[in-house]
Amino acid sequence: MNLTNSDIVELTAFRHELHRHPETSREEAGTARRVAARLDRIGADEIVTGLGGHGVAAIYNGVDTGPTVLLRAELDGLPIEETGEVPHRSTVPGKSHMCGHDGHTTSLLACALAFSRQRPQRGRVILLFQPAEEDGSGAAAVIADPEFARLQPDYAFSWHNMPGVPLGAAVLRDGPMMCASVGFRAEFTGRTAHASQPETGVSPALPIAGLMQELAALGPGGAMDDDFALVTLTHARVGEPTYGVAPAKGAVQATLRALMPGRIDRLKAEAEAAARAGAEAAALAVDIQWHDDFAATLNDPDATAIMRQSFEACGIPFEELDVPYRASEDFGRFGSTARMAMAFLGAGADSPALHNSDYDFPDDLIATGARMLVHAARQIVG
Repeated sequence: MNLTNSDIVELTAFRHELHRHPETSREEAGTARRVAARLDRIGADEIVTGLGGHGVAAIYNGVDTGPTVLLRAELDGLPIEETGEVPHRSTVPGKSHMCGHDGHTTSLLACALAFSRQRPQRGRVILLFQPAEEDGSGAAAVIADPEFARLQPDYAFSWHNMPGVPLGAAVLRDGPMMCASVGFRAEFTGRTAHASQPETGVSPALPIAGLMQELAALGPGGAMDDDFALVTLTHARVGEPTYGVAPAKGAVQATLRALMPGRIDRLKAEAEAAARAGAEAAALAVDIQWHDDFAATLNDPDATAIMRQSFEACGIPFEELDVPYRASEDFGRFGSTARMAMAFLGAGADSPALHNSDYDFPDDLIATGARMLVHAARQIVG
C-alpha cells in the first residue's frame, strides 16, 4: 500500500474536519454524509448508506469469487466538552472526538484509496463505517439491518488507538481481548408518607442500600480468568431533596462486566434476581432496564494470526497482551458473524487517556492502521 504525500495531507485535513464536527451515537448523519461523499470521490464498486442507522459501507469486488473481508471503523464521538487547545478543536459545545474515532474513520478511508487503486483478486472487501459504537447499539443494529445479509463477512478486522502504548506499536492476543458489559438500572416504586410517620408509606431507601451492597458482592473483580466479573455502581437516587416526605421512588444503576459470554449472562440474571427479591420483600414495584449492551471481544486464532503476519510485514512492532482489557468494544458483536480479530495501536506512552477532555488522535496512526488492515485483507483476498 502506497500513500502519496498528497494523500497524507488530504487525509489529515479530513481527520481534522471530522474532529471539528463531532456527533454522538445515533446522531452521526453529518459525519456519514462526509464519509459517503469522500468515498464517492475515491471510488468503490458500491456504497451503501443508512446501514443500521447512519452506517456507511464501501464494497470492493474481486475478479474471482472468494471470501468476504470486513474492515471496520467507528463514526461517533462523545458527549464530552473538549478542553485541549489543538487548532482543529471541536466546534460543537459538549461534544468531541475524545476516543479517536475520527482517526479510525480517516484510516479506513486510506484503505479505500488502496482498494480503489487495486481491487482484490478474489472475493470482496467491505469497509464498514459503523455508527453508535460508544453506546453499544451500533454493531447490533448493523447486523440486524436486512441489507447486512448480503454483506455477510467471513473475516472481520478492526483496531483501536491505545494511549500508554508506544506510538505506532501494537498489542493483541488470541481469545478474550475485551470484556462484555451492560448497564443495569432498577427503578423502585412504593408509597410516600409524612416524614414523621414513615411506617404509613413504603420506602425504597433501605432496599436500595441493600441492593447496592449485593451488586458489589456479585462482581468483586479479581483475576482476569473465565470467572471474572465486576460490578461498578454508577448512580443511585432516592426520593426528592426534602425533609418532610418519606420517599416512594428510587433507582440504582450499575455497569456489569465479565470476560466471557456465559459469565455476563449469569451476572445479569443474578443482578435482576437480587433486585426483584429486594422489591418483593419490601412490597415495592420494580422495573429492570438494560442499556449499553456490549458483547465480549473474542479474537479468533486464525484471524489473529493474520494480524500478526501483517504487523511483521508492515514493520509494526507488537507484543502479546498477557491480560485482556477490562473495557468493552462494540466490534465484539461481529464475532457472531465472522472470524474476527481486533488489535490496538499505540497512541504514545505519554498521551492523555481515552475519554480525557484533552485527548487528540495522533495523525501518524492514519497510515499505520491502514497499512495493517490492507495487508490483513490482502492475505485473504489477494
